[in-house]
Amino acid sequence: MTAQNATTIQELITHAAAVAARAHCPYSHFHVGAALRATDGRIFTGCNVENASYGLTICAERNAVFQAVAQNIKSFTAIAIVADGKAIPYPCGACRQVLVEFCPPTLPVYIASREQPTTYQTLTLGELLPHTFQL
Repeated sequence: MTAQNATTIQELITHAAAVAARAHCPYSHFHVGAALRATDGRIFTGCNVENASYGLTICAERNAVFQAVAQNIKSFTAIAIVADGKAIPYPCGACRQVLVEFCPPTLPVYIASREQPTTYQTLTLGELLPHTFQL
């Protein structure tokens, strides 16, 4: 990995950590942030927004994708996900499926905890969701 690559990855993780701090999570108290880099270089962020009716809660990853789509951006090069705790915050199945709608299986997914944002795991979307549902 080049220094430029490491800087780019850390930039995404920094954006994800910053937006995680703004999460609305009065029920789980679990702050999650996502930063999605578009092919044009722009970064779209999202945080989890909980609701008393749990089914209406939106995850950070989907929030970031929907922010981008609202700006007519539908092509991405990487995503970073950061959350509370020491465990790696893997995205839920719904978020994986939404990402598959817009991203190739080779999309890099960088996952880190807010407590240790410089230590992250790198996976591809295809590794997270190997047998996708597509029409």
